Amino acid sequence: MKTLIRVTEIWVPNQQRTHLEFFDGLYGELGEFKGASQTMAFAYGEGMPGKAWATRRPVILHSFDNSYFLRTEAASKAGLTAGIALPIFAGDYLQAVIVFFIGDDLDNVGGIEIWSNTPADSFDMGMDDGYYGTAETFEWTARHTKFRPGFGLPGTVWQSGMPCIMQDLLSSKRTLRHDSNVRIGISKGVGIPCSFDSKQALVMTFLSALGTPIARRFEIWVPNEDGSGLRFGAGDCDQMPHLSECHGDATIAPWEGAIGESWKNGIPTVRDNLVFEPGPAARAATSAGLTSMVVIPVIQDGRFKAAVTWYF
Repeated sequence: MKTLIRVTEIWVPNQQRTHLEFFDGLYGELGEFKGASQTMAFAYGEGMPGKAWATRRPVILHSFDNSYFLRTEAASKAGLTAGIALPIFAGDYLQAVIVFFIGDDLDNVGGIEIWSNTPADSFDMGMDDGYYGTAETFEWTARHTKFRPGFGLPGTVWQSGMPCIMQDLLSSKRTLRHDSNVRIGISKGVGIPCSFDSKQALVMTFLSALGTPIARRFEIWVPNEDGSGLRFGAGDCDQMPHLSECHGDATIAPWEGAIGESWKNGIPTVRDNLVFEPGPAARAATSAGLTSMVVIPVIQDGRFKAAVTWYF
């Protein structure tokens, strides 16, 4: 099954904090693009990673041509046509920038959205920008939809300040976009709070379609009561519908596997092979035939809140 995201990259500040340098990535068969990326470094405000660093917010590039993107030739050769960059801050300190690339397939359906609310201007959360592939009707609907706290995926994340996995979007009346969901087959979504400015609330949503999902499994791991480990908070899996029963009372220790690393160092983590990956999450994913993973730490007000994990 094709997934909407074809490449994931992680960029971190160098020791002098003057540039962002390559840290890790998932490239699948696009080894040549990986080679071109590993040699790059981005100054403050330069390229997609630098732009996300400077603006302190997610950025979306719908097309690389005639833009500030610096790898247009390599991306075009790899069949990549759009990108999304998400900065991870701990207070004022940039931890990393994670970048997602999407291909040019004509059957790409799904969504990656940025929603915002400025309390001084509105009580609602509206869409700043979004990528939808060929789902043009859904895009029009999204750009004309507002959410109050607690409603829809953006409003739920906004109200709670926590990441959220929303299932059954095809039947949910709380999405406020039900008709468009049905027409293009968007079935589930993951929302991540990404506010790094007290004057504005920001939420990033990843909408997974039936034909080109974001990933095959989503999980949220949160600190347990005494903060000694991470426990399973929520999840959704195409291969294993009763994911909470699978994980049970499983605990991830500090620095244990990709999730434990991301928890303790505040940097997104990827793994392209889970066979030897430690921890209960990776073992369960491997048993379901999943082979790679992405971990995104959620840090709000300088504190680790959760790890959002997805698997391919």
